[in-house]
Amino acid sequence: MIKLKRLFLLLLVLLLLLALALVANTLRQGSRQLEAVPARPLAVDRDRVVQTMAAAVRARTVSGETPVPGVEAEFDALHALLRQRYPRVHAELQREVVGTHSLLFTWKGSDAAQPPVALMAHQDVVPVAPATEPMWQQPPFAGVVEGGFVWGRGTLDNKSNLVTQLQALEMLLEAGVKPRRTIYFVYGHDEEIGGRQGVVQIVKRLQQRGVRLAWVLDEGLAVTHGIMPGIDRPVALIGLAEKGSVSLKLAASAPPGHSSMPPGRGQGAVARLAAALVRLDAQPLPGGIQGAAAEMFEAIAPEMPFGQRLALSNLWLTRPLVERMLARGTATNAMLRTTTAMTLLSAGVKENVLPGRAEAVINFRILPGDTIEWVRAQVQRIVADEGIEVTLHGEGFGPSRLATSRADSFRLVEGAVRQVFADAVVAPGLMLAASDARHFDGISDASYRFMPIRFERADLGRVHGTDERIAVDQLVDMVRFYHRLLTLASGSTEAP
Repeated sequence: MIKLKRLFLLLLVLLLLLALALVANTLRQGSRQLEAVPARPLAVDRDRVVQTMAAAVRARTVSGETPVPGVEAEFDALHALLRQRYPRVHAELQREVVGTHSLLFTWKGSDAAQPPVALMAHQDVVPVAPATEPMWQQPPFAGVVEGGFVWGRGTLDNKSNLVTQLQALEMLLEAGVKPRRTIYFVYGHDEEIGGRQGVVQIVKRLQQRGVRLAWVLDEGLAVTHGIMPGIDRPVALIGLAEKGSVSLKLAASAPPGHSSMPPGRGQGAVARLAAALVRLDAQPLPGGIQGAAAEMFEAIAPEMPFGQRLALSNLWLTRPLVERMLARGTATNAMLRTTTAMTLLSAGVKENVLPGRAEAVINFRILPGDTIEWVRAQVQRIVADEGIEVTLHGEGFGPSRLATSRADSFRLVEGAVRQVFADAVVAPGLMLAASDARHFDGISDASYRFMPIRFERADLGRVHGTDERIAVDQLVDMVRFYHRLLTLASGSTEAP
């Protein structure tokens, strides 16, 4: 009995020490937020940015896998609009057209020792889904301004970045700013279909000139509210990387025949393929809190309620539990691992004929650190059936290189965010979709992905969806952000 009491006391002491260690470690994790010193008031011409945004929407610069009739004239109209609205940009910067309609502007710096940087956006937009135009509150290409919003395709993805960057630049040129650092402005025309004829060609041109960039900033994550669990404040996420993408085709074959005489259990093409799909669905690819996700949780943990803060500050003990909880949410799960999405399925030609072949296409969004070859090997391991063919479906691409939130370049972007969105928690993150920024991995030290837009949960479905729109106040904040970022990046003592 005495020994049991001593053992109990020992366990109690150990648990108390463990609890003290957890609490102490949690309290040591102080806020990593830069001091929020709001930028000086900036007079933005609201009418100019709103009317330019609306006119840009009316240019139907739609990208499709097959050529869109008349789209060349739409790009020409957009370029004419930009020349009209931003005359100083076109007069004082070097302007190059690359490919058919991609644009490269060079704002030449005075100090060649300063490594150049680049700001990015894209001119093209996705099509409106067939038969959905009547569902829009405003026609998708009318550029209607109503209710405090500019409505239409491209307002969020991604003409707002294009317009507000150029307006901020025009304002700096009007103020007589001369940058010490060279700044490029890169505007692709085919981002929505991979960027091969646009930004890929711009990168090749810069590479031929021996250009090495300190960093690039492209579209990406945003200032979200009500999306990050456990935080009541807005959270501004700056993407350190983006996931890759590959689709694999799984196929099973079996002798065709009449449905009146089906094969044994699991022997038909459909049954064999179905069993493989069930195994893949039941076994997600390996993952965990690492890379961009780890840096994100390090940054936001001190801003969370104590219970969540304790769990995230002591991953050496709580990692399995935290990862299981994160895996339950679709967005948080996607930050942890290469995801598996079954998207296409085909078999058979008639209801009374046993199909001789069944096929499925599965799309994988590849986590930085994983590769296409690794994904294929994992699929073959999980399927565990040599009779299932596993082949590439179309062209895939790997994840981008992972930047770091500890670099001076990240701090510069973070500083601009904090000055304009002073109420937001700023943290690194992982972009789940693809952008043109990945094409710069070979000539840039870091690529960041951030849009200075406030997103509520309800706004997420508007990107590539119905009723895409942007608030007028958002456009003004975007101009303020890019004006501040360009001021900081230019290194000019003349900058206001």
